[in-house]
Amino acid sequence: MVYLAFLVLIATSATYFLAAAALNPRSNFAGRNPPPPPAVIDAQLTSLNLNDKTPILVRFGRWADGVLHGNLGLTIDHDSVNAEMGRRVGVSLRLLLIGSLLGSLCGIAAGAWSAVKQYQLSDHAMTLLSFAILSVPTVVLAVFLANAGASFNDAIGHRLVYNTGEYTPGLEAWSGADVVNRLQHLVLPSLVLILQGLAFYSRYQRNSMLDVLGSDFVRTAQAKGLRRSQALIRHALRTALIPMGTFFAYEFALIFIGSIFVEKIFSWHGMGEWFVQSIQKNDVNATAAIGMFVAVLVLFAGFLSDVVTVTLDPRIRRA
Repeated sequence: MVYLAFLVLIATSATYFLAAAALNPRSNFAGRNPPPPPAVIDAQLTSLNLNDKTPILVRFGRWADGVLHGNLGLTIDHDSVNAEMGRRVGVSLRLLLIGSLLGSLCGIAAGAWSAVKQYQLSDHAMTLLSFAILSVPTVVLAVFLANAGASFNDAIGHRLVYNTGEYTPGLEAWSGADVVNRLQHLVLPSLVLILQGLAFYSRYQRNSMLDVLGSDFVRTAQAKGLRRSQALIRHALRTALIPMGTFFAYEFALIFIGSIFVEKIFSWHGMGEWFVQSIQKNDVNATAAIGMFVAVLVLFAGFLSDVVTVTLDPRIRRA
């Protein structure tokens, strides 16, 4: 766990330095009429630890000291980064966890099925669907599903799914009606991420499964009396799943990138939307905090992939 904390430190520090070097908070004051005095601008930027006249190492030291004490600083609008992150992190995690878990499970199942049914109609259909999804940019897929959801509602004459917002205001928080309403809002944005995960994992799982279908241990299991379906699930699928643990960590980062477009298109006020807004506002502190959030998520996904690999491969446990 120590090396994971060290990697988070490196990733977060790199994000801060890149943001501090590339973003220009002083430009937020340009074009105001009347223009504020330079001394006022410097005072405002200094209070936020964003003054470019202060050496970047000094600014980083102040920011890092605050992070060690649980304070991520202030946004360019003088709001608490901690409070803003606390408000948005749950929104994004709902999409990321559902999208990554369901997408990976569906993709693994589809890939394994395609391998077993190699060159049959179902295999060709799954291959065509996967490549079609992978070739469509996330933003295009999100817009298509948002419009398809609206058309579906019109066709049935009832609003079954929503294509904007996280929930409908006015409902009693977490009542039965509110939970159902949130699920209706969750369907379309989650479906975008699930389809991407399905397409990604199905291709890798199919190839991995094909590598082990003709292995001696699968034939031996069948020769000992196991039915073909049991041999495929207990032995072939388990072995073919081992490389998927590694892909899970990488796909989690791609899922977050996809969620940025999903949140903007479906008007979900999560970390992805906040990231875009922070870049537009030249908000160094918020950008660095989001970078730390992503680093923690990716490294946690990497830790989970190691756990899955150890669980699936007994050779590693013996080593």
